[in-house]
Amino acid sequence: PKPISATILLSHTHWDHIQGFPFFAPLFVPGNQITVCGPEGSGHSLREVLSGQMEFTYFPVEIGQLPATITFRELGEGAHEIGDARIVAQYLHHPAMTLGYRVEADGAAVVYLCDHEPFSETLWHDHPAFSHAESIVHEGDRRHARFMAGAGLVIHDAQYTPEEYLSKKNWGHSTYEYAVGLAAVAGVRQLALTHHDPTHDDAFVEAIEKRAHGYAEQLGYALRVCCAYEGLELAVEPNSVRQLASTPLAPHPGRNALRGNHILVVDDDPDLRTLVHKALSQDGHIVSEASTGQEALALIDAQVPDLLVLDLLMPKQGGLEVLKVLRFRPATAALPVLVLTALDDEANTRAGFDLGATDYLTKPFSIPQLAARVRACLSRREPVETSRTPTLDLR
Repeated sequence: PKPISATILLSHTHWDHIQGFPFFAPLFVPGNQITVCGPEGSGHSLREVLSGQMEFTYFPVEIGQLPATITFRELGEGAHEIGDARIVAQYLHHPAMTLGYRVEADGAAVVYLCDHEPFSETLWHDHPAFSHAESIVHEGDRRHARFMAGAGLVIHDAQYTPEEYLSKKNWGHSTYEYAVGLAAVAGVRQLALTHHDPTHDDAFVEAIEKRAHGYAEQLGYALRVCCAYEGLELAVEPNSVRQLASTPLAPHPGRNALRGNHILVVDDDPDLRTLVHKALSQDGHIVSEASTGQEALALIDAQVPDLLVLDLLMPKQGGLEVLKVLRFRPATAALPVLVLTALDDEANTRAGFDLGATDYLTKPFSIPQLAARVRACLSRREPVETSRTPTLDLR
C-alpha cells in the first residue's frame, strides 16, 4: 500500500483511550509517518506512557520495533496548525489532564469532547435563556459551550443518565442533558453522544437516545442527535463556520513549564491544607500555606505566588473578601485563583466569578482533579507584577 502521513489526537492517556494503539494497523506498515498528539503536563511524556503499555510484559512488540515512523507531540491549550487544518485544543474537566479538540477545515468544524464532567451541578440560571451562553452559571461550562460554537458535528461524552450521575460525581463524565443543553446554546448542527457506560446494553443506549431527542425538543431546539456506535458514519457539510475567536497559537513552553510553580494554599482546615500541600508538592510545585485571609494577604504582599488555592468559607476574612482585595491591586489583578468550596449554589458561584475567580473546585474533590485543575489554571495565567502595592481596607 501507498505510505500515509497521519495525525492521531489523543484526549488523554487513560487506558480505555489508548489500549487500541498497539493494534493500530498503520503502525505496522513501513514508510508510514504517524504523529501522535496528546496533552502536555502529565507525570510522564506521551512516548513514555504509550511505550509502557507495550513493554514485553504486556505486548509482544515494543514501540521502537514498529515499522512506521512515529513522532510524538505534546499539546497545550490554543490553536495548532496540522496539515491544512486548524486544531484548537482546550482543557476538559476530568481527573487527568485531558484535551478537547476542535478541528476547523474547509469551512466546517468538528469538535471532540471526551471525557468531560460539568463544572457545576447548577448549570442554568433561575430563568435560562437557551439562546446564549450567559444563561449558564459557571464560567467553565460557558467556556465549554463557546468551544462548540457553530460546529457541524460535536462528539460529546454522555456516559450517565441524570439519575446515575448523582452517585458518579467527580468521576469525570457527563449526562446527555448536559451535552444536549450546551449544544443547543452553541448552535451545534449534529450531536453524537459517546463514551457509553459498560453496564448499558443496546436497549438502554437506545432509550438514552430517545430521551436526548425529547430533551432537545423540550428546549425548542431542532438538534440532530444520536448515540455513537462502531461503524457510524456522519457527513459534515461546509457551513462557512467561523474560526473560534480569541484563540492564539499555542505556546511551546516545554513539558516542565507547568511544574515548579509557587502555589499558596489558603484554608482554615489544617487537614485539607496538608492534603493539598502534599499533592501539589508531589506534582513538583513549591507550596506555601496560610490559615486565614489576613495571613494570605500578608504573604502575597511579600511575594506574589504563581497561583492561589483559596477556600471560600473562613472565619473573619472569607475567600470572597480576599479575592476582592486581590483584584483591586494591580500586582494581583491577573493572579490565577482556584476557589475551593463546599457551596455549589448559583449565588456563590456567580459572586466568585464576578469578583474574578479563575476556577471553582467543589469539595469533596479527588487529588487527580485538583492536580488537573491547577495545571489548567497555570496554563492560562497571564504575567503578574511582583511589586508591593497598597492594600484595600474592607472593614
